[in-house]
Order: sequence, then structure tokens, then C-alpha cells
Amino acid sequence: MPLRVREASASEYATIAALTVAAYEALFGREHLHAYRTLLEDVESRAAAGQVLVAVDDAGAIVGSVGYVAGPGTAMSEFDDADACGMRMLAVDPTRRGEGAGRALTEACLARGREAGRLRVLLWSTPAMAVARGLYGRLGFRRVPERDVLIPSEQLDGDPPLHLMAYERPLEVA
Repeated sequence: MPLRVREASASEYATIAALTVAAYEALFGREHLHAYRTLLEDVESRAAAGQVLVAVDDAGAIVGSVGYVAGPGTAMSEFDDADACGMRMLAVDPTRRGEGAGRALTEACLARGREAGRLRVLLWSTPAMAVARGLYGRLGFRRVPERDVLIPSEQLDGDPPLHLMAYERPLEVA
């Protein structure tokens, strides 16, 4: 079933929030989201700091979403690289995995970066996100361990530290 990617409307934020939380719960379990759940649910702030894109099917159902970060200096930027853009919180409805939403959303972020004249796309993933990391590799992203981040357990309500693995994709500017 073909998917279309477009910018989300404010009336869809609650749907996107629920989908994003469900996707992350499927990876990490409900008990390990803690304070991050609040960020996952805050689609309005993500949209204010960048763009929230959605993948929709022919019936208009939202099957995935991602935050596109146009550059550094916003609340969603995890980087200070003036030549980069980024992606945050890629999420696909757990019941719709394998239909191409993750690829379509990632490719939309790559296209926006090219159009903006950015030289690279940056993102961070976790060891639990094996399927997403496989997709990133197929789309030309490479690991950049020097940009990795380790979030200590004190910031995660006592959960084990979280290793955020950095990836970069050079862009051919149009």
C-alpha cells in the first residue's frame, strides 16, 4: 500500500503522540520510558521547534511520524553543526511495521535537508532500535562514535545508562 509523507496538522498531534509512545513502548517497555514519555507525547513542542512529518496510507491513517530538525539552535537540536540537519523520534505504528513508513519518513528528511542546502543529516539511535539502525545503514548513514552520548542512570530514574549511538548521512546538495 503506497504511503504519502506530509507535514502534520495540529489536529493530529494527539494521534501522533499515542503512536510515538506505542512505538517506543514496543522497544523499551512501558516501565522504562519515565520522563521521556513526556517528550514523546509533546508533539506540539516538536512542531514548534521544527517540522513533524507523518506517513499516511491511502485511507488517510497515520502509520508513522518523525521530527525534522532544520539545524542547530532549536529545542529539538541535539547538535551544534551549522551544516547539519537532524531527525528525532522516528516512530512507526507497531502494527504497521514493514510497510515502508520508516524509509519514507527518513527519505523525506533527507530531501528536506538537501533542499535547505545542508551537508549532512545527524541522528541518534539506541541498541534496542536494531531495525531502524538497519534502515539507516541501507540509506547511507554511517556510525560516528565520536558523537555518541551516554545518558547516566541518574537522569533515567535509576534505569541503566542509555547509550545513544550517533549516525551521519552526507547529503548531495541539489
